[in-house]
Amino acid sequence: MIIKEETWKEIPFLHIVETAYETEEVPVVVFLHGFTSAKEHNLHYAYNLATKGIRVLLPDAHLHGVRSENLDAVELALRFWEIVMTNIEELNVLYEELKERKLMTTQKIGVAGTSMGGITTLGSMKIYDWIDAASVMMGAPGFVELATAQISEFEQPGFELPITTEEKDQLLENLSLFDLTKYPEALQERPVYFWHGKNDPVVPYQPTYEFYKRVKEQYQDQDKFIFRTDENAAHSVTRSGMLEAVQWLATHLNE
Repeated sequence: MIIKEETWKEIPFLHIVETAYETEEVPVVVFLHGFTSAKEHNLHYAYNLATKGIRVLLPDAHLHGVRSENLDAVELALRFWEIVMTNIEELNVLYEELKERKLMTTQKIGVAGTSMGGITTLGSMKIYDWIDAASVMMGAPGFVELATAQISEFEQPGFELPITTEEKDQLLENLSLFDLTKYPEALQERPVYFWHGKNDPVVPYQPTYEFYKRVKEQYQDQDKFIFRTDENAAHSVTRSGMLEAVQWLATHLNE
């Protein structure tokens, strides 16, 4: 198995693939890490995907990993949606590079991620129809609802956000363009796997589960739209959840 550090169009990432497939066309997964994490923290997902014949790209998100600008927790949190939007934009850059480098012309491509990476994955599915399948761990499709809750949480202790009311309204308007709860038809019945802990204190479980229940009826093949609930987990994916998410995604990409 090969693990290489690469940079395409100023996007640093780890490139993981079985040695036999280094220059071959095989299905691809871009795996997106969570808030305050980094690309190398998700090598267990990449390893398990690679053993199933998948090429995996693990990018560092904007302001994370080797792209860190040494912001404190509050400064980074205030730029959360900037990071998500940059993730979504850069995902398309990686996709175009894969095609340019002849690493993916006929094979399927999947996107997956944990927490912020899962949120990015769902926003990306709203605007990119080239995504063939997705695994979302602790993600949320309701961008506007989540951003509104985050703003309220910041303002509750009396902290004054460094943006005007007009800028807040503009942010929510922009985020609505990526909000699958407003445009569920954008999924186009593509395979999506959800995993979420019921006791998650960071990305609330219930809104994502309610979205799943509502949208599942739109799928003719309901086996393509799966939600796994861990009754005890908080904001951390269990090993069994990780293994199932990997197996499910690999199965759909290798079809």
